Amino acid sequence: MKSILVIGDFCIDYFIYGKTERLSPEAPVPIFIPTQSKVNDGMAGNVVRNLMVMTTEYQIDLYHQDQQIKKTRYIDQNTNHMFLRVDEGEDNITKIELTNDVIEKIKQAEAVVVSDYNKGYLDLKTINQIAKLAKLSFLDTKKKINSDTIESYTFIKLNEEEFKKNMTDDPEKLKKIVATLGSKGAQYMGKLYPVTAKETIDVSGAGDTFLAAFVVNYLQSRDVDLAITFANKMSSIVVSKKGVVTP
Repeated sequence: MKSILVIGDFCIDYFIYGKTERLSPEAPVPIFIPTQSKVNDGMAGNVVRNLMVMTTEYQIDLYHQDQQIKKTRYIDQNTNHMFLRVDEGEDNITKIELTNDVIEKIKQAEAVVVSDYNKGYLDLKTINQIAKLAKLSFLDTKKKINSDTIESYTFIKLNEEEFKKNMTDDPEKLKKIVATLGSKGAQYMGKLYPVTAKETIDVSGAGDTFLAAFVVNYLQSRDVDLAITFANKMSSIVVSKKGVVTP
């Protein structure tokens, strides 16, 4: 069976929903009363979750760090207002080792998706090396990238802030970069791809959904316009729901 290989930072997302009806007498902070919780895989794990619901044509494989990163969000159940996010486990992350087994997986995969949240699992040299080994390569990164990165990857997805940090006027390099612009949609080669207006409830994980949807559609169509349009549609679905969800 053909495969898609995802490589990147992995975390567990905890969403603790509750209510607040009064302030603490000890400090000017709300007293949070938990009422329900939800747990799911995040970061590269969320890319995998999205890929698995969008295609049955490919086996989805994942390589990630051994250490467990945990993100816990405390959220008002009525307004979806986040009171606090607690991140744990980001210290001393072990870097990926490109063993012969990993290299062979990269070479055999129909596409390799690198989901780099810049937690220490992947350095830029390794990110570039992965792309040079892959048939098709897709990157979503929080790092400042270089010319070698842009030249090596088939496509790079950046959010609006990351796109500004990695701005280029080179048309050949711009062919590789898809920028997501939140409620405005996405941009590619100077063209804006707007999204259908929907109420935005929670943007958590929307970038992972966009990336997965873009990869799946591009593998099927080999058409960037179609892939971006499909990715916009899928990500607009998930932002209209609470938490990190799949479309």
